[in-house]
Amino acid sequence: MDQNTRPADMQRINNPELANAFIDEQVQAIRDQVGNGKVLLALSGGVDSSVVAALIDRAIGENLICVHVNHGLMRKGESEQVIDMFKNQMDANLVYVDATDRFLDLLAGVDEPEKKRKIIGAEFIRVFEEEARKVGDEVDFLAQGTIYPDIIESDGVKAHHNVGGLPDDLQFDLVEPVKLLYKDEVREVGRALGLPEGMVERQPFPGPGLGVRCLGAITRDRLEALREADAILREEFAN
Repeated sequence: MDQNTRPADMQRINNPELANAFIDEQVQAIRDQVGNGKVLLALSGGVDSSVVAALIDRAIGENLICVHVNHGLMRKGESEQVIDMFKNQMDANLVYVDATDRFLDLLAGVDEPEKKRKIIGAEFIRVFEEEARKVGDEVDFLAQGTIYPDIIESDGVKAHHNVGGLPDDLQFDLVEPVKLLYKDEVREVGRALGLPEGMVERQPFPGPGLGVRCLGAITRDRLEALREADAILREEFAN
């Protein structure tokens, strides 16, 4: 069976018992795949990558290296929140990379959404390749918070940066433990892993960030206006 196709008989994870069974299964699968290797995780701070971080940390501990890339397309205060949560509160092995200038330079004048997605996805991989070289020991694995809707939508709907945007010469083996789960199942697994409710119920945010919510070509002024508008809207939703 295609490894990117959810089995028809796969039970929906909708309670703690099923979530814990899934966690046990995936922890063992990660250990079998990775062995003593090191894993780089693309940690956005969203629900999916946070759950993947907790899963892989449980499986291999300090051999997980979380990399948060600020591509300049984040929501207001997002990178600061990620650093506070994962580095200061959870004591994760976190590397912060400010790549704002390089992403915005590549996106200058690009107004077509699918082209933006592919540029952002490919550059993400380049950043991770650079960070892998800095680790010292060879890193063979890249972890992503890919979930099943990403796979479904990338087949003719829209190319997700972690599916359709990956370069052909990818130098990593992928570790994607929740790629056959729907969002509600990922949240259930997150609760079973003990993640804070505020993180588990966090509003979804696309990997390309504000880049695909910014109509037309991206400029710093447009991004700043969109960032402020998004912050106001989220504040209203919270109230």
